[in-house]
Amino acid sequence: MSEYAHAGGIFRKLWPQEQHLFRDHLMRLDKTSRAMRFAHGVSDSFIEDYARHMSDAGSTVFAYLEDGEVRAAAELKKLGDTWGREAEAAFSVETAYQDHGLGSELMGRVIRAARNRGVSLLYMSCLASNAKMQAIARKHEADLRFEMGEVIGEIVPEEPNYFSLLAEAVDDRVGFMLAVLNLQRRVVKAA
Repeated sequence: MSEYAHAGGIFRKLWPQEQHLFRDHLMRLDKTSRAMRFAHGVSDSFIEDYARHMSDAGSTVFAYLEDGEVRAAAELKKLGDTWGREAEAAFSVETAYQDHGLGSELMGRVIRAARNRGVSLLYMSCLASNAKMQAIARKHEADLRFEMGEVIGEIVPEEPNYFSLLAEAVDDRVGFMLAVLNLQRRVVKAA
C-alpha cells in the first residue's frame, strides 16, 4: 500500500471539497455496476444526494484517480454516532477499470483506516451475484455468510500501531499534495 501510483493513476483519500469527483464517478457507473454498488438500481438524483454526503462525519472515501478523474472508490463509514466497534465498507469500480486489482488495493486502505480508528469489526455486504467483491473480501480474510440474497463479509482488523498510523499519515500528506496539484491542473486547463 505504500505505492501511490498504479498503471497511470494514483490512490489517495478524497477531501470534502472533492465530492464532485466522487459524484461524477458514481454517475459513470453502468446500470449493472450501480446495482452491484447499492444492491439495487439507483437514479441520478439518488447519486447526487448520496455524493453530497460523502464527507459527513464518520465517512472516509479512498479513490483511484486517473487523469484527475475517480475511476474506483472505497468508502469507510462508521456505524452509529461515533467511531467505535463497528464500521462498514463499500466499493465501486468503473467497468473498464475492473479486474486490475484496484478494489483489492482500496480494500487494504479501508482496513488500515478502520484499524487506525479502533474499529474491531468491519462489515461489507454485496449481492450474492457479486463474485468480484466476494473474491476481494476473501483475499483480505473476511468471513462470509449468505443471508437472503446477500453476502455479508466480516473482517477483524488488527490493533493500530505506530507503523499503521504513520503509513496513513504519510499517505494523507502525499494525497493532499496530489489533490492540490490536481486542482491547479484543472484551474489552468479551464483558463
